[in-house]
Amino acid sequence: MRTELHVPSDLKFLSIVENWLLGALEMEFGHEVDWQKQCTRLRLVLVEAYSNVVRHAHRDKPNLPVLIRLELRDRDVHLEVWDHGKGYDLGTYLPPSPDSWQEQEGGYGWLILNRLMDKVEYRLQINGYNCLTLETTLPMQEGEAAPLPTQTEAP
Repeated sequence: MRTELHVPSDLKFLSIVENWLLGALEMEFGHEVDWQKQCTRLRLVLVEAYSNVVRHAHRDKPNLPVLIRLELRDRDVHLEVWDHGKGYDLGTYLPPSPDSWQEQEGGYGWLILNRLMDKVEYRLQINGYNCLTLETTLPMQEGEAAPLPTQTEAP
């Protein structure tokens, strides 16, 4: 399944973004996923990514659209968040220090994304856009048997 959402750069649209993602996931995966765990994780990831675009990349430009693409296959989730901002140089990123957590306001978003997803990638200026790619494979519901390998798969 592939779907995309074009949404204004305004946090008042956050519930629309969340409902779009969660609705697509539930429709595709149904009862195969532990929703209490996975919903919270994926919602946090998308809220962090979308709010960063609104607050930083599109600051004071609520009419600039954010493009969010979602591709679901088997239990794989591939999410892209596209923006028109000047971009962020990850070479300047300093991870938050446990010793300075009270003084440091920023830097936690990138850490959260990398902890909650299997793969996080950020590409600057592709035809005037920046793209944040987030990927993960959802675990099977507890008690569900793993599928048997096909003839082309090695055991």
